[in-house]
Amino acid sequence: RRKVDSEGRCFQDRWKVEYFFTEIENHCVCLICQETVAVYKEFNVKRHYQSRHSTYDKLTGHDRSEKLKQLEAVLIECVMKMVENICPEKKQEFANICLARNTVARRIEEISSDIKRQLTSKGVDFDFFSIACDESTDLSDTAQLLIFMRGVDDEMNVTEELLDLQSLTDQTRGKDLFVSVSSAIDDMKLPWNKVTWIITDGAPAMVGERSGLSTLICNKVIEEGGKAIKLHCIIHQQVLCAKHLKYDHVMKPVLKTINFIRSKALCHRQFKQFLLDIQAEYEDVLYHNDVRWLSRGSALQRFYSLRKEIGEFLETKGQPMRELSDPIWLADLGFLVDITKHLNVLNTSLQGKDAAVNQLYSHLKAFGTKLQLFIRQLSQTQPNTIHFSALQEIMNSFPQDNISAQTSRYAADIASLAGEFKRRFQDFAAIEKEISLFSSPFSVDPEDAPDQLQLELIELHCDSELRSRHQQLSLVNFYRQLDKSRFQEIRTLAKKMLSLFGSTYMCEKTFSAMNFNKNRVRTRLSDSDLRDILRIKT
Repeated sequence: RRKVDSEGRCFQDRWKVEYFFTEIENHCVCLICQETVAVYKEFNVKRHYQSRHSTYDKLTGHDRSEKLKQLEAVLIECVMKMVENICPEKKQEFANICLARNTVARRIEEISSDIKRQLTSKGVDFDFFSIACDESTDLSDTAQLLIFMRGVDDEMNVTEELLDLQSLTDQTRGKDLFVSVSSAIDDMKLPWNKVTWIITDGAPAMVGERSGLSTLICNKVIEEGGKAIKLHCIIHQQVLCAKHLKYDHVMKPVLKTINFIRSKALCHRQFKQFLLDIQAEYEDVLYHNDVRWLSRGSALQRFYSLRKEIGEFLETKGQPMRELSDPIWLADLGFLVDITKHLNVLNTSLQGKDAAVNQLYSHLKAFGTKLQLFIRQLSQTQPNTIHFSALQEIMNSFPQDNISAQTSRYAADIASLAGEFKRRFQDFAAIEKEISLFSSPFSVDPEDAPDQLQLELIELHCDSELRSRHQQLSLVNFYRQLDKSRFQEIRTLAKKMLSLFGSTYMCEKTFSAMNFNKNRVRTRLSDSDLRDILRIKT
């Protein structure tokens, strides 16, 4: 027989006005007589209303809505009196209960609208702002374009918020993205001539020379009398540089072995039990996901740490991994583990909210200096592997195999990596003078500064009190207390640099929140509701 529970019936909101019913704890309750209808079925609800409360048919329109509010208020009052007698300490908790089924959705919408109103009011005071854009597809195959804004007002107050989430149901060409960004900026009533930077993830639709989003935005800003500079996200470029060291002869056997262990449930269980029996350092190997920034280094580090245990387990399975007995291959594995670890440290340092571009660029320059140190140390007659612990361990384990002869090859690979970093970060190198002038104004020769800054920079250098403040205060507070009339141009440069997004980190973080909220059991979440949730989340 068919069961009522399997029919998936649910309460309909229109029953409130039509029949004066509401839902309380999965029960359909009449607001007039407080009786319950057993099944969520309109015929039952309608029959109850027509047979007992047909006199209410004379109420229509606004009068009917007002009557509904009165009945709900009476119900709440009855509940509160009951609570006072049974559990008075819970009175406040019950007072906060709302009978409407869409209360949470409505409150989220109201909070989101309030945040948007606050951002609109702040946007009026912005002297400069930049935007960061990234696009991804959700589980319902809708292209979602995230647009973040970072603005600075005359008091050096920095505001970094989600400007909008634009849903694209058709193509995602550069001009389609531009229409969405234009709609978001115009809706917030932000002036185009105050856009100073545009940061994207480097996809063709974003950075195309003719019809890319960045190009179209820059052209629009020029038309409005401003000037914007387009930049490629510093984290995405770092990830692309990390992929320059392919080392396929190492990665392919490692990934093949990991997939062999984890792809079949029985083999995976046996491997974990094997590690448990021998009390290994770790409990399992890690999958490698090319999309995740730190995945490669984590998978390699875990494989390297368990290489002996993995070799023993594969022997018991009749699938020996010959590479584990090859000293040269192990040395390559150790080198790749070490250099990937250094790259992951850099990647982690580039992440985070509210990071100023001078901080990100300093991490990048420091890593470039580290690479030059590695090249010199590995090129010596007696190679210094102090910063390559895994490689050093392999060299000590096989002293007779003269692995040190391979270090010159590793030095060449690091030199190639350094060249890739230099090639990819040309856009940030082009604004290096502005970054240096912003972060260390007392270290820049006035003659090397732009013409409009030279006189103010001389005034700054000769003021010992300001030099002391620069050492004591944070960079934002230092520029905030500068005299507006005396250092107008320097303050303008500071505001432009403070408005700069160094990366699309906030976009990537928000996409993670999007996938968490719009998951496989919530694919019917509307685009407007998703926008409201993400606006509050960020």
